[in-house]
Amino acid sequence: MAKVKTKWVCQNCGYESAKYIGKCPDCGSWGTLTEEVEVKQTNQKQNIITDDSPVCLIKEIEIKESIKFSTGFEELDRVLGNGLVQGSLVLLAGDPGIGKSTLILQTAGNICKKGKKLLYVCAEESSSQVKLRAQRLNVNSDNLYVYSQTNLESVITQLETIKPEILVIDSIQSIYTSNITSSSGSVSQIRECTNTLMDIAKNKNITVIIIGHVTKDGNIAGPKVLEHMVDTVIYFEGDKYKSQRLLRSIKNRFGSTNEIGVFNMAENGLEEVTNPSELFMKERTDNAVPGSVIIATNEGTRALLVEVQALVGATSYPSPRRVSTGTEFNRLLQIIAVLEKRIGLNLSKHDVYVNVTGGIEIDEPAADLGIALAIATCYRDVVVDTNCVIIGEISLSGEIRNVSNLEKRIYEAQKLGFKKAIIPKQNKKLQGNYDIQIIEVARLMDAISACVSKK
Repeated sequence: MAKVKTKWVCQNCGYESAKYIGKCPDCGSWGTLTEEVEVKQTNQKQNIITDDSPVCLIKEIEIKESIKFSTGFEELDRVLGNGLVQGSLVLLAGDPGIGKSTLILQTAGNICKKGKKLLYVCAEESSSQVKLRAQRLNVNSDNLYVYSQTNLESVITQLETIKPEILVIDSIQSIYTSNITSSSGSVSQIRECTNTLMDIAKNKNITVIIIGHVTKDGNIAGPKVLEHMVDTVIYFEGDKYKSQRLLRSIKNRFGSTNEIGVFNMAENGLEEVTNPSELFMKERTDNAVPGSVIIATNEGTRALLVEVQALVGATSYPSPRRVSTGTEFNRLLQIIAVLEKRIGLNLSKHDVYVNVTGGIEIDEPAADLGIALAIATCYRDVVVDTNCVIIGEISLSGEIRNVSNLEKRIYEAQKLGFKKAIIPKQNKKLQGNYDIQIIEVARLMDAISACVSKK
């Protein structure tokens, strides 16, 4: 009888060891190594997908118009780079219950209405359970096939029979291949199944969409190499207590990684939000309060107006608290240091809380001026003009630096009815005419004087 050999595999990075190690030498994680059976196959035919495509010069390659097709959602097309690409492998990840399966099932219904054939593999639900959700979402098509299966070899058999143009796997952590004896969801299974699906996508020219779970730290479950294997990685984010959902691309071989898509979760599924700025500010009242400002941020090709709130109060702790929600913490500390040195605000005995409403994350420097003005006006108990939009980056010397895509930001503010925009003086001359008052400022002190209105 042959001796069974085992190995220890890190569930975070895929590092393999002959014996148990408490700390992974590769990624530094503790307690992530699990035991798996090592199988060496001999004299067995493996499922290798081959293709007889000829080698050709790049100038001879013709790009067909149908290489990209729409998902039926403009917001999803924006994040993907104007639609799905034939033969691509897309990974959609998000927290449990955020709406990943809902988004994919609605997208499948939209694609099938255009005559394309799609196979939906539900590894976590039965076919009847998927049917119940499809009825709620009003998804019904003659081209949508549902297959409740967890074995990858069985899925490949159905691909040969149905010959779909799109394959959906829900989820990759529940699929297993018989070539590996470890349980589904392990590093070896996820890596092997994804590699097989990549071969199917490239050699069979089938668009493959896989859904992935995330860990409690917010990372995609499985080895980090999984993100490098796929063509596109999309995160579906949102607060479970709110209806807003954000699609954000962190890797895209066919488009920009700075785009975001905005959805609203309703009773009948996800609805597109064509004007996110209006959504983010719909709860804002006309009564101005100290520490509340509107900034114009930029996400890819889209300009967004969001509200930044700040709360400054005397601390009861030996060290004052600094809390940031929706902004980078180190950036907040830098802005506070500039306010103390260049403006003279004594914040060493005050707690500072900064929040970006709507659940959106802002990491671009153009939000610096808005955050600084929110803190300064709350500290001095004055209000910012409710019809004013703040745009600008702050240097350590207190100067206001120029920002990119300024015209788009101003146009978005004008479209939503704002009357005044504070912009950096260093920016080049604006192109076009605007029905909005433009105030150029060179230093932080000038911006504070320009935006403050009587309370």
